[in-house]
Amino acid sequence: MNIREIKLEDNVQISKVIRKVIVELKAPKTGTAFADPELDHLSIAYKGNRSIYFIIENNDKILGGAGINPLRDSDELTCELQKMYFTETARGKGWGEKMIDKCLTYAIDKGYKFCYIETMDFMKAAQKLYLKKGFGFIGKPMGNTGHTNCNVWMIKKLK
Repeated sequence: MNIREIKLEDNVQISKVIRKVIVELKAPKTGTAFADPELDHLSIAYKGNRSIYFIIENNDKILGGAGINPLRDSDELTCELQKMYFTETARGKGWGEKMIDKCLTYAIDKGYKFCYIETMDFMKAAQKLYLKKGFGFIGKPMGNTGHTNCNVWMIKKLK
């Protein structure tokens, strides 16, 4: 297994992985990452100087990913951990924790002081992982993510 930065040729495969996982989890297609206009072009969407998207792969097969972007319509100190989805074969093996660590290290290096994340109430395993990594629940959404079906909001103060 390998974690690396996204490349242009990864766009199709990672968008299929994310959509497949959302469908498998029976999450809504609207108001979630499924409907994000940039989903088919993640390598371009994460080209900013304070943005990055990482891919997890095994034998040239993409098994998931996660990224850091500035939180839209927020201050410059707050980033968002975005589009963290893994295929079933990659879940429960510690890769989510490694991915979060890689993303948060990047966020700290880029000067962010806070990291925000949204998820859905039935995604208990994800929430457990976020809590383990130091995120805490907050009572309302931040920024303007467009993810109207995400009803769990969390934040972490970065070092």
